Amino acid sequence: MKRTIIFLIFGLFVIGGLSAQFVKGATVYAAAKTVALKSGTGFFSGTRGTLAYGDQAVVLQVKGKWAEIRSTAKSLSGWTASSNLTAKRIVATGGTGSASASEIALAGKGFSEEVENAYKAEGNLNYADVDRTEAQTVSEEELLNFLIEGHLSRGDQ
Repeated sequence: MKRTIIFLIFGLFVIGGLSAQFVKGATVYAAAKTVALKSGTGFFSGTRGTLAYGDQAVVLQVKGKWAEIRSTAKSLSGWTASSNLTAKRIVATGGTGSASASEIALAGKGFSEEVENAYKAEGNLNYADVDRTEAQTVSEEELLNFLIEGHLSRGDQ
C-alpha cells in the first residue's frame, strides 16, 4: 500500500512536469498557422503583429496560460497563449518544401494524409460541410460586440 502511494505521487509529479509551462529564456516555435502577438494577456488586447507557423521566438515571461515572447527573426514581441507555441523545432521537409495552409493546420492537429486516407477508405465521407464551416470567420470586433450585447465574460485576466 505504501509503495503504491509513493508510486502514485511520483507519477503525478512526472505528469505535472511534462505539462509545465515554458520558462523565461526558452526557445519556442509558432505552432499555429498564424500566431497573433498581443499587447496584453487578454484575448481582445491589441495585436502588435503576427508570427507564421514555425517562426522562432524566445520566452520573455510567463503569466498563467500566456507567454510573452520576442521573435528572433523579426523585431516583434507580444503575448500569446502558450498553446500556440511548441518547444519542438519545426522544419519544413518533403518534396516541394512547402505545404498549404490547410495542411499546416491539419498537421498541427495530428491529421495527416494517412489519417485522411484511412477515413476515406471507411466509406463515402463528405468534407463539404467541414470545408464550409472552416471557411466561416468572425472578426474580433464582431465577437466582442456579441459578448458585450449578451452580457458575457470577455475572458480577460
